[in-house]
Amino acid sequence: MIASDQPTIFGKEIIAAVSSVSDGNMKFGIENDDVLKNRQVFLENLGIDLKNTTLVTIDYSPAANYTQYRTLNDSEKAGGMFAPDSETIADALVVTKPGHALFLPLADCVGVILHDAVKGVLMVSHVGRHSAEVDGAKKSVHYLMDSFASRPADIRAWLSPAVGKASYPVHALGDKGLHEIIVEQLLGAGLRQENIEVSAVDTARDKNYFSHSEYLAGNRDSKGRFAVVAMMMGEQGEPAA
Repeated sequence: MIASDQPTIFGKEIIAAVSSVSDGNMKFGIENDDVLKNRQVFLENLGIDLKNTTLVTIDYSPAANYTQYRTLNDSEKAGGMFAPDSETIADALVVTKPGHALFLPLADCVGVILHDAVKGVLMVSHVGRHSAEVDGAKKSVHYLMDSFASRPADIRAWLSPAVGKASYPVHALGDKGLHEIIVEQLLGAGLRQENIEVSAVDTARDKNYFSHSEYLAGNRDSKGRFAVVAMMMGEQGEPAA
C-alpha cells in the first residue's frame, strides 16, 4: 500500500484501503501467483480477516445491465475470497453490519466506496465505462436511498485510482474521464461536494498500479489487479467479532 494514496474521508468509522502493485495481483484467473496469499497479507495488515470478506464479482455477459446491486448477509462471508467460486454476482455489494468487509479487484475502472454512518450501511460499487454509461454511480446511491432510506447528504464517497481522461475518454459521455463522470453522477444523486474524495492516481500513468489498458497496449508486463477493501468498524472503533 502507498500511504499517500489511501482514503482519508471516512476517518475511523470504517477501514478503507487500496493496494498497489507491490502488494501483488489480487484476482484469481489472471496470474495465479500467490493470489490467496497476497489477499491474506494485504487484509491482515489492515486488521481484516479473509473469512469475513466478500468479493465483488462483476457480470460481463451479453445479458449484463451493469446495475445489479445486492445486500449481503453473514452467510455470504468469504464468498470468492479463497477460490474463484463467487456466487455474489453484482456491480455493487452492501453490508449492514460491522466486521464484514467488501473486496473489489481493479485495473482501470473505479471502485466507489459509499458509507452512510447514520443508517450504518456500506457499499462498494464497481463503476467502469459500461456502468458509467447507464448512470451506475447515481443508481448505486439510489439503491441505498430505496433500500435503507439513506439521505444523500449523509453519504460519504471515495473514488479509487483509475485510468485518466487522457488515456481513456468515455466517448458516449462527451469524452469525459471516469472520475469526472462519477463525481457528476454522485452530485446529481444529492451527495455534497465536500463528502466526495477522488484519488489523484491515473492508473495508465502510475506504474504503482495495474492498468488493463496499458497491458493491452504492451506498456505493462502484468495484467494483474490491485484491490480496494472497506469494512465498518464496531462501536469502540474495533472490527466486530
